[in-house]
Order: sequence, then structure tokens, then C-alpha cells
Amino acid sequence: MQRLPDFEAWAIFATIAREGSFAKAAKVLSLSQATVSKVITRLEARTKTTLFHRTSRGISLTESGYGVLEGANDLLNMGEEVEADIKEQSESLRGLIRISSPMSFGLSNLAPLLPDFLEKHPDIEIDIQFNDQQVDLVTGRFDFSLRIANLVDSSLLARRLCPINILLVGSPAYFSKHGTPKHPSDLADHQALLYSYDNYGTNWRFTHAEEGEFSQALPPSRLRVNNGDALQPALKRGLGLALQPDFLVWEGLQSGELIQVMCDWKVAPIALYIITPPGRSRPARVKAFIEYLVQHLSSAPWNNVLIN
Repeated sequence: MQRLPDFEAWAIFATIAREGSFAKAAKVLSLSQATVSKVITRLEARTKTTLFHRTSRGISLTESGYGVLEGANDLLNMGEEVEADIKEQSESLRGLIRISSPMSFGLSNLAPLLPDFLEKHPDIEIDIQFNDQQVDLVTGRFDFSLRIANLVDSSLLARRLCPINILLVGSPAYFSKHGTPKHPSDLADHQALLYSYDNYGTNWRFTHAEEGEFSQALPPSRLRVNNGDALQPALKRGLGLALQPDFLVWEGLQSGELIQVMCDWKVAPIALYIITPPGRSRPARVKAFIEYLVQHLSSAPWNNVLIN
């Protein structure tokens, strides 16, 4: 297996040549002189070449040392430029931000926030992947994701933005035709419309303040989708009822197109989170966008709607 070049040793070699002595290079690099000397000995052994003449009066480059000095300087300069550039990016509001977001929430609540942020920060680029599936932030090279969930894994770096309630809803026409369920057991006689990525499946669990928990198996569903918005037309047409997050249905509830039922029976609440990969150091541009989202999503419109 081929070894990588000894970049550190070449950088130290170039620094010694520039400073004119091992002692001065050691001081510049905040290393001991012994460490600097060992690195050059290691480099000479690796290359099977003497790079410096060492005498009691000082050091000087050998012919071979002169021959590789330009390349070593290029490596050192390139490394310094890369570090300076990435430091500048981490401290300045410019560069790319990659995000993953649930599709329905992202289109209705994240996308409208983008123009103001982009206008305020003209050197920032944003790349968003809308996807209702949970993605791997590390392999996907995402800076963070918005996630709607009930997080129990404390190893995740998560920041809670706002609560999201799950409501049992349907249209007035549906309940007029099929009756209004009062108890979870009534759902055995109803047509449920299902969202593929929720945690409820075909066995819906509810909690009542006085009666405790109740779980009800559902009859076969005529419609299952992998995006919550896709249920809205069927719901409003009266083809069934569904468990839906409040941010998707609050406008329909206000307009009367949808009705919430079984209000005393609660589904376990979830929340909107910002999830970041392991490691707590974030570039300034990412921190700025996260704080912008915290400011605008911690008090979302649907949280101010009174749902009877």
C-alpha cells in the first residue's frame, strides 16, 4: 500500500529553509528544536537524501535540498491558503449550506423563508433536499436537517423548535355520511387514509386524560401515500379520515373544510427539530441560518390557532 507524502515534514523543511535555522523554525512553529531535528532526520531517511549541511556554524541546503525547496514551499503555501480559506469561510457569511427537510413542511413553511435570508446574505448558497424519509446527515454531507419526530435518541444533536400536534380530522361531508367517532373503538367502522412514514401504521394508539390508553386496529385502507399533502384532496372530498399534523390542516380547520374529532383522545405529540451531525463546530453561515429558522419557526402560525 502506497504511503501518503509526509506533508508535515515538508512544511517543516520549508520553514527551516525560510528561517535559516532549526531553532528559529522551532520557535515559529511552536515546537521544540529536538522535534524539528527529528522530523528532518525522518524526512531524509524516507527520501534517502541529505537535505541540509549541518556544521558548528549553522545549516545550509544541500544541492538536493535546493532542488526540492520550491515544491516544498508550494506545499506549505497551498496548505496555508487552504486553512486560511476554510477559516474565512467558517467565520464569514458565505459559502454553501446543504439541508434536508420534510417535503410538505419544507414547501409550505421553509421555502417561504428563503428569499429574505438569501437577499440579506448574497454570498450564501442553499441546497435543500425535500424528502419525507429520514436521511443520513454524514453520508449525505448535510449541514443539518429539519425533522418532525418524537426524538428519544439522546446521541443526536437536536434543537427543538416547536411542538406539533397530531389531529384526527375529516370533512363535514364524511362525518355527515359515516357518523362522528367518539371513542377509538368506533374507528373500526371508518375509512382511514394513511401516511406511509408515520409511526402509527394501521393500529392507532390514543390517550385519554381519564380513561388512559386505547389502541385500535383499522380496517384495510383504500389510500396510502408517502407525502402528507397528498391526503388533503381525498380528505376534503369526504373519502375518509386521517391523523394529520396541525401544520398541514390548520387552514382547513379554520375554513371549515375539515373538522377535528375525538378531541379528548390524544395522539402522542411530536415536535419540529433541527438535527445536526456529530461535532459541535458549525460554520458561521450555518449558525446564522439555524438562528434565522429558530426565530421564524419557534412561533409558527398554526400554534396560534385555537382548535376546538
